[in-house]
Amino acid sequence: MPRYIVQRTFDGGLHIPASDEGAKTCRAVDGGNAGFGVNWLHSYVSLDKTKTFCVYDGPTPEAIRQAAETNGVPVDQITEVSVLDPYFYH
Repeated sequence: MPRYIVQRTFDGGLHIPASDEGAKTCRAVDGGNAGFGVNWLHSYVSLDKTKTFCVYDGPTPEAIRQAAETNGVPVDQITEVSVLDPYFYH
């Protein structure tokens, strides 16, 4: 399955508490993704919490956009990527 980096901007900042409520929010996103065959792997959040860089597996960029719309989260850019790590040549 293709892998993507999804860039998002949250004007007021992304605030998901480290609590049961935050866990519930993340589970709801996973549930919204499932209907589109999209799997959220993890995200990187800028220090000011206004930008995220999310790693997803999914069938197409359109499926990721549809899942984002279902979840009520913005999408600035979707880029298909491949993995390169320091052990690639070993």
